[in-house]
Amino acid sequence: MADPAKELFASIGPLLDAIGGDPVHPDEMVSGDIPIEWEGELIGAVRLPPLSHALQLLVARIETEMGAPLADLDRVGKQMAVRLLDEQGAFQLRKSIEYIADVMGVSRITIYNYLNAIRG
Repeated sequence: MADPAKELFASIGPLLDAIGGDPVHPDEMVSGDIPIEWEGELIGAVRLPPLSHALQLLVARIETEMGAPLADLDRVGKQMAVRLLDEQGAFQLRKSIEYIADVMGVSRITIYNYLNAIRG
């Protein structure tokens, strides 16, 4: 990429990390990439991950926010993580209860109990 592209993509690196996006050279763009223009010139694009990775990205964000893997959190920490995941829509995704329970090292029933307490 040209120098302006490198500088721009370096500056938005934390954003790309948070959304799981990757910078793409203009010559490598495909349908679905998000074009990035700077001063009227196409300097590259952002390629988002497939939706099948959305839950993993949410978990990674929460682990970063909590400062530890979900499995290492105490009960209160796990409840807080479930609340944060719920606020971000994680449990609207198919098989999310099972996935989060597995990542946390708890049962599905525990996740349902946390959600009932949060939503109740």
